[in-house]
Amino acid sequence: MSIRTRKHLLLRGISLALALGTTAVLAGQLQAKEVTWDDIANDARSPENVLGYGIGPKAQRYSPMTTINRDNVERLVPAWSFSFGDEKQRGQESQALVHDGVIYVTGSYSRLFALDARTGERLWEYSHRLPEGIRPCCDVVNRGAAIFGDKVFFGTLDAGIVALNKDTGKVVWREKFADHEAGYTMTGAPVLVKDQKTGKVLLIHGSSGDEFGVVGKLFARDPDTGEEIWMRPFVEGHFGRLNGEKSTPTGDPRAPSWPDDPNTETGKVEAWSHGGGAPWQSASFDSETNTIIIGAGNPAPWNTWKRTSPGGDPADYDNLYTSGQVGVDPTTGEVKWFYQHTPNDAWDFSGNNELVLFEYDEDGDTVKATAHADRNGFFYVVNRENGKLKNAFPFVDNITWATHIDLESGRPVEVEGQRPPAVAEGETRGKSIEVSPPFLGGKNWNPMAYSQDTGLFYVPANHWKEDYWTEEVTYKKGAAYLGQGFRIKRMYDDHVGILRAMNPITGDIEWEHKERMPLWAGVLTTKGGLVFTGTGDGYLKAFDAETGEELWKFQTGSGIISSPITWEMDGEQYIGVASGYGGAVPLWGGDMAELTKPISQGGSFWVFKMPSWAQASR
Repeated sequence: MSIRTRKHLLLRGISLALALGTTAVLAGQLQAKEVTWDDIANDARSPENVLGYGIGPKAQRYSPMTTINRDNVERLVPAWSFSFGDEKQRGQESQALVHDGVIYVTGSYSRLFALDARTGERLWEYSHRLPEGIRPCCDVVNRGAAIFGDKVFFGTLDAGIVALNKDTGKVVWREKFADHEAGYTMTGAPVLVKDQKTGKVLLIHGSSGDEFGVVGKLFARDPDTGEEIWMRPFVEGHFGRLNGEKSTPTGDPRAPSWPDDPNTETGKVEAWSHGGGAPWQSASFDSETNTIIIGAGNPAPWNTWKRTSPGGDPADYDNLYTSGQVGVDPTTGEVKWFYQHTPNDAWDFSGNNELVLFEYDEDGDTVKATAHADRNGFFYVVNRENGKLKNAFPFVDNITWATHIDLESGRPVEVEGQRPPAVAEGETRGKSIEVSPPFLGGKNWNPMAYSQDTGLFYVPANHWKEDYWTEEVTYKKGAAYLGQGFRIKRMYDDHVGILRAMNPITGDIEWEHKERMPLWAGVLTTKGGLVFTGTGDGYLKAFDAETGEELWKFQTGSGIISSPITWEMDGEQYIGVASGYGGAVPLWGGDMAELTKPISQGGSFWVFKMPSWAQASR
């Protein structure tokens, strides 16, 4: 191809992008190679790229790189930073992707940027045109994109998903999957899986919106066209779709885990029609068992008595398939197995936190497991072949709602009086009780990491508690559907955030590091013996993976609530992270909102490397 032809094609791509509201600049990128399924499957073993949320289908957030290690990490310096620009400077929760020298990072308000990984120069930008009436519960965040073939995909706050040409930013397709005015949104990163039965690569994404009374849904799409292949709801008795046709119900079509009500059109209580269970985080994928594994959100409304028969016992109504983890067949969208962390969840212990896939030895046999640090304060190890509980133990202090998880039944042993009592006749709210963890969780969405070297999980947790009470609630489209009031409070004077290294076999805490501010960032670990995470007051920090010693930190100017990544380019290792405070804590956090008020908002992406003098001496 001649230089003249290359210039013509590049300029043509830029003009098309501009015509569609996408900003593009010359940066020497032209028709980079496509991303294959093999590339995605080998993501965790390929240092030059970061191709999926979680850095590989198992979502371990582990890198085999050793160039930056515990002996030299103190030498890290900024290579460049990029500002997301304009007034949209808040709530940057993205995990970036890297492919062929290009960084793809989403920003708040449904934006996506393509940056030159060497210089930070903007290659193109897509800013989704958001309508009036979007209803994000927990800020205008976006947690990342997916990449496959010649396209990059991400979700939007108006309940849509967009595919862009990864080289030009041109819109290839857009799909609207639900009514945003009813409270449906999308904040999680989509993922790619390869159905081992059909050989088809599928784009998998969920919905958000439990707090507005939606029914959570998981979708599989053709990545080339955006066409829906199947949809699976996560409220028992609701029907899915397959190839555009009504398919099977989720669970029992009579939905016995939800109360009946003969006075409604459905024959079920109002809550069943708006029952939550939204899979708003990203899925993991087990190719060996051909299973999509994802968390299901809290039931709606939060008020437990609206999901229990009058005068009944919440223990009789588990409200399937909410607040748990689900194994899904990629061929049909059918539920293969389900394990529930919090039956008839009264505390908004949404089960969406990431499911990390790992293996361990048990009496000479290899157990294929999921690991999950739940908002309810317990760490779960579940057999990912059948959904059976293997182990469960606390990963935060002072859990009040349950004493332990019974390993035989798999159910929590609840503490009497920790379900907020119903509103008494003539009153406007129920009696307040103190609960720990609060609804923001022992850990929230921010993903932990697993080291293949130490065998430890690095869990970004928080110590806090709440005052909690019931309120009356009736469903109204687009309005908050909670039926609970709350105020989050301190647990300890010296810290809120607590980074813990957890042994998944023994439940032991190997080390911990305290932070004054809540921890709301994801974690990365490397073969170089390092653990990286960000802090609410703006630092990117590196710790020794074995001892927890803090080895390095850098102030980015705004709180970090994103997930760091690492990659190799031109023989050098780089660390990248988005900076920009926001998310649920300053919106919902009660006393924590006051604590974090001084933190500057922002919107930028930072990249770090070893300085040239350090490279010469290594």
